[in-house]
Amino acid sequence: MSRSLPDPARWPFDTVLVANRGEIAVRVLRTVQALGLKGVVVFHAADRGTLAVQMADVAIEITGSTPVAAYLDADQILAAAKASGAGAIHPGYGFLSENKGFCEAVEAAGLRFIGPTAAQIDLMGDKVRARNAVEKGGFPVAPSAIEDDDPATFVERARAVGAPLLIKPSAGGGGKGMRIVRDLSLLESEIERARSEGQRYFGDGRLYAERYIENPRHIEVQILGDGQGGVVHVFERECSVQRRFQKIVEETPSPALDDAKRHDICDTAAGIARAIDYRNAGTVEFIFGQGGGAGADAGKTAFYFLEMNTRLQVEHPVTEEITGIDLVAEQLRIAAGEALGYDQTAVQAQGHAIEFRIYAEDAARGYTPTTGPVLVLQPPEGEGVRWDSGIVQGGEVTAAFDPMIAKLIIRGDNREQAIARADRALRDTVLLGCKTNTAFLRRLIAHPAFISGDVHTGFLDANPQIAAEPELPVATLQALLATAALSTRPMRDIADAIPDLHAAIGGWTN
Repeated sequence: MSRSLPDPARWPFDTVLVANRGEIAVRVLRTVQALGLKGVVVFHAADRGTLAVQMADVAIEITGSTPVAAYLDADQILAAAKASGAGAIHPGYGFLSENKGFCEAVEAAGLRFIGPTAAQIDLMGDKVRARNAVEKGGFPVAPSAIEDDDPATFVERARAVGAPLLIKPSAGGGGKGMRIVRDLSLLESEIERARSEGQRYFGDGRLYAERYIENPRHIEVQILGDGQGGVVHVFERECSVQRRFQKIVEETPSPALDDAKRHDICDTAAGIARAIDYRNAGTVEFIFGQGGGAGADAGKTAFYFLEMNTRLQVEHPVTEEITGIDLVAEQLRIAAGEALGYDQTAVQAQGHAIEFRIYAEDAARGYTPTTGPVLVLQPPEGEGVRWDSGIVQGGEVTAAFDPMIAKLIIRGDNREQAIARADRALRDTVLLGCKTNTAFLRRLIAHPAFISGDVHTGFLDANPQIAAEPELPVATLQALLATAALSTRPMRDIADAIPDLHAAIGGWTN
């Protein structure tokens, strides 16, 4: 479905404040301004020279004990919205995007929150409550034991689920606090470690345990709901290539699904959203595995509800590329009170899209974050290439924020063409001054298993050679070091200098 941009002439707001930074702030601003609305951003001093600040119609500085603290300060953000005349706030992802209290504060201030209701954020933000609601609705969940049900028997109930087990904090996210238990004799010690990490990261030590599917795939489904009974899915995304439970590459359609499986998983996601009359954009995530069923389903392909993200996802561009739907425009339209105005049959997909998260990190050294100045930035170009980023040449990559600095989105008529275009685009990406993962991503997509679509969430752990940098021949390394040395001004001055004895000769020749 290719939709033209909506006409916001009758909307209850004409100015949108983006309560975020970096590439997502730029992404939201582009649609806001394309609609003829005024775009406002808040920024910490560390982001003063960024693209989002340059693009915004109004940019308002906020402060904090750290840059992150500034973007988590709801009071400052609401004050900025009032000062700028904004009638709506788009939270992007991360920071306050899934904060129930912030949503309530925005709406209490008479502004539109471009996202779901506070009650929906609250329900789906608690993994245990979300799982219980999904199970009660008759949707598939993995066999599990929930501590809240009866804390005194939690260990024994978890043991009864059987190994392998995945222990998770109830309030968790981003893989923090998760423990895989294959040896049940270690169950109690792993529970205590998970509880300690959950308390440290989230201030909540409650846990639950569920059957762990070995080598699962991570498949999610984009949904849109208008809060008026209208819900559609916008197809699935494969997010199985991960490091430390965090995504690196996402694509759509998933190479693991045939038409029947695609219908089942997408229809289930829409059903979950429909059951809570979901409003705005969201993503329902599933664990998908061959032979991951339990009981009567043992040995069969199974998918289980994992969680629901009540916001726009980092990887939303791949969905936009194959459907022609501007998801941010749909978010704004729904927040303005419009009904979807179309049903599932109107949502069509064509082609294949892959997103690569460009991280400032050294994959060969355990994916360690890197920092440095952006001396030269030349994004790739060409057919089917989209570059979403918030950095600019002359800026700097610091340790203040997440190391993701850009997203490279590639579209092709099919997966093979998309991979070929991706290799060229990654090769052509130039960012000097800070080490990135572009070379690692090229090695990744050249791996036969990736080419065949045979990946899972443990794929990179099982293939550590992808992260390792190939050894350079000594002659090549020496040539590169000499070139680098001679590219610096002090070394050039030394190389070009004429010794005093020879300079005294002047122009005399024999």
